[in-house]
Amino acid sequence: MPNICFYFQIHQPYRMKKYSVFNIGHNSDYFDDAKNKEVMQKVAMKCYMPMNQTMLDLINTYKNTDRQFKIAYSITGVALEQFEKYAPEVLESFKKLAATGCVEFLSETYYHSLSYLYSKEEFKAQIDLHRKKIKELFNQEPTVFRNTELIFNNEIANFIEQLGYKAMLAEGADHILQWRSPNYVYRAKTTKTMRLLLKNYKLSDDIAFRFGQKSWESYPLTSEKYAHWINQHAEHSINLFMDYETFGEHQWEDTGIFNFMRHLPHELFKNSHTKFIWPSELAKVEPVAELDIHSYLSWADIERDLSAWVGNNMQNSALSELYALEKVLKELNNKSLLEDWRKLTTSDHFYYMCTKYFNDGDVHKYFNPYDTPYESYINFMNILNDLILRMKNLVQEKSIVIELKDKYTVKHRITENPAKLVNEIKI
Repeated sequence: MPNICFYFQIHQPYRMKKYSVFNIGHNSDYFDDAKNKEVMQKVAMKCYMPMNQTMLDLINTYKNTDRQFKIAYSITGVALEQFEKYAPEVLESFKKLAATGCVEFLSETYYHSLSYLYSKEEFKAQIDLHRKKIKELFNQEPTVFRNTELIFNNEIANFIEQLGYKAMLAEGADHILQWRSPNYVYRAKTTKTMRLLLKNYKLSDDIAFRFGQKSWESYPLTSEKYAHWINQHAEHSINLFMDYETFGEHQWEDTGIFNFMRHLPHELFKNSHTKFIWPSELAKVEPVAELDIHSYLSWADIERDLSAWVGNNMQNSALSELYALEKVLKELNNKSLLEDWRKLTTSDHFYYMCTKYFNDGDVHKYFNPYDTPYESYINFMNILNDLILRMKNLVQEKSIVIELKDKYTVKHRITENPAKLVNEIKI
């Protein structure tokens, strides 16, 4: 019977306002506070509060026994900020969980960004910001790292090891593992000692995606059935990684998802060898083999690659232009500008520009606030143009000698139809 490692990802982006070309130079309020508050309070009611109470009850039920119920979370900095602003009761409930001593928090980029792909300096800065936030709120110093959307390859693993982390999470994709099992601890090529913890995507997705699917051949999924599936494995550990919003938001309460979780530990503990374990404890286990993961890997879509964020010209243009501003922007040393720019690095904004066809497209559509990817692109680029205009104005105000290249000229053509800018907009 393997060890069980439950890890939950929690993220909420700062959603942008509908921002037209007519707003450029007149309105620098980019983010929709009303919508962000609405979404946060809805998800707090449907997911965060009831699930946190469920986790606390389970922890307390088994805390004084010979086997504890342990879980791990990674909460983005932007989600934590929105807890503080819009749902302080959620933050307090996570602090209660942290105080039990049965919860571990992992490290990641503060803004849930793709920064490693474009700026290792910014990547490290966002990791540092996140570590400080976790220390401030939960008094923990994470030793395990999970990158945005589990994006991983050998090079990232080496970089993360040099930052002092003991383990990193990744997707247990079939094309990487081939004949191997995800239910062991591995080491990534290019690292010396850092452990690689792989998601068992089949068992994880049974809960995250298939639980309430009545057409699924294994429906309904009961805690007894799921425990039986896990008992059939004789490997070292099963890593169950999923979005926390699975509970109550993706899978609504009336599917029975909360009752499933309430009873699952009891069913698993019927096997005397079952044990719940943190990622940091797996980081102490000797790896069974080395994995060479040269190409980028993620947990998104059936491809398990980066195409959800960098699969078309709109996405690549928006990302390259965004990160091209970094050096000049940081030299301006303006807190408001930097914070807005960093909120724009959040991966969700580029996810909304995705045009590819994917099997779980309904999930993508459900969380996309735009009618089309093109609308998302135009909205993003309009905001980016205004950000650049603010940068130029600040340069002039401070008499800082910084020459912005011609490509950073803001196109503020109020007489033109914004839709015409899709193919020609340049910043």
